[in-house]
Amino acid sequence: MNSIASPVASSRVDDRSFYVWLGAGFLLVAFGGFIPTYWTPVLAGRFKGPPFIHVHGALMFLWTCFFLLQTALVASGRTLNHRAWGLAGISFFTVIVCAIGVGQMAVLRRYDALGFGDAARRFAAVTLCALPVMIALFGLAIANVRRPQVHKRLMVVLMAGLMTPAIARVFLTVLAPPGAGVDGPPPAFVSIPPALVADLFIVVAMARDWRRLGAPHPAYVWAGAALLAQQVLTVPLSATAAWMSIANAFERLGG
Repeated sequence: MNSIASPVASSRVDDRSFYVWLGAGFLLVAFGGFIPTYWTPVLAGRFKGPPFIHVHGALMFLWTCFFLLQTALVASGRTLNHRAWGLAGISFFTVIVCAIGVGQMAVLRRYDALGFGDAARRFAAVTLCALPVMIALFGLAIANVRRPQVHKRLMVVLMAGLMTPAIARVFLTVLAPPGAGVDGPPPAFVSIPPALVADLFIVVAMARDWRRLGAPHPAYVWAGAALLAQQVLTVPLSATAAWMSIANAFERLGG
C-alpha cells in the first residue's frame, strides 16, 4: 500500500512545485521586463508618463506576487489559506481591471495632447481587446475553484496573457534603433511577437501535461486557443472604422 501511495504523493508534490516555478517565472518576467523602460527611469528621476501609471504598475506587479504566493500556499499544503486569500484575490482582480481601464484612458489623453490620438486609439485595441478575455478567464477560473485541475490551468493562461506588456518592453529596448525617440504609439501588429513569447508559458505547461498525462488538459487547449485568437485578431480589428468608434466611445467615458 505504501509503495503505491508514495509515487502518488510524490507526483502531487512535483505537480505543485511546477506551478510555484511558473509563478516565479511570471514574477521574473513582470519585474525584469520593465527594468529598462520603467524601473530604471523611475530610479533615475527620468520617467515621463501619467502619474496613475505608477498605481497601475504597482497593482500589476503585486498581482504577480499574489499569484506566486497562492501557488506556494498550495505547494505547502495550506489549501484552506489559499482559498481564503482567493476571496481577496477576486476583489484585487476587480481593482486591477478598473485600473487598466483608467490607465488606458490616461494614456489616450496623453497621446491626444501630443497629437497622436488616432494612432493611440488603434494601439489601444491591444489592451482593450485583451481585457474581456482576461476577465472571462478569471471568471471561469473562479467558477471552477472546486475543480483544481481546471482552475489552476485557467489561471496559468490568464497570467501568460498578462506577461505580454513586460515582454514587449524587452522587444522595444532591444529592437529600437539607436537614439530613437518616442514618436507615438506603435502599430498594433508589434504586439504579436511578445504575445507569442508570453504564450510559451502555456506551451511549456501543455508539454508537461503531454508528458505526464498523455495529452494537454482541455483547459489549456480551449483557453490557450481563445487567448491566441484574441492576440492575432486584434491586429486587423484595430484598423477598422468600427474599432475607432469603440475606442472613441471608451475615451469619452472618462469625461
